[in-house]
Amino acid sequence: MTDTELTALLGVLDGKRTHVLDILEGLDEEALRRPVLPSGWTCLGLVHHLALDDEKFWFRAVAAGEESAIEEILGAGENAWQPDPGKTAEEIFALYRREGELADAFLSGADLDAAPAWWPDFFGDWRYGTLREVVLHVITETATHAGHLDAVRELIDGRQRLVIT
Repeated sequence: MTDTELTALLGVLDGKRTHVLDILEGLDEEALRRPVLPSGWTCLGLVHHLALDDEKFWFRAVAAGEESAIEEILGAGENAWQPDPGKTAEEIFALYRREGELADAFLSGADLDAAPAWWPDFFGDWRYGTLREVVLHVITETATHAGHLDAVRELIDGRQRLVIT
């Protein structure tokens, strides 16, 4: 990878991915599956959402136009926020890591000025015009959800990722 902008963007994204997983380290299955906020989402549900609705959807389907990812997304009846209760936390974390690796494999050779390879009809006339916009969207989404996880972790057991004194 010689594109310094792409390298910088992927470095930021990787840092946010690490933040998501690090803030959940040490929580048991019960805590990871317990809704803490009135909206009812769980820590595992959020990680599952990031794996499917962000990494897989935006990078493998939209950016890369990967046919299998598009078919899975269009055919999926599952709610990414509600992972199968039979999946363990480690399986969901592994899915998130794997989707990140697959995204990075595509993005490492991508042209940030290129148009997305696929765009879903359900967005109507709205669209991102470049892969740069897609990458920035996923960075924003991942950073936002990392902050959500910080707050929820503090509510669960008081742990703070960054202790402010």
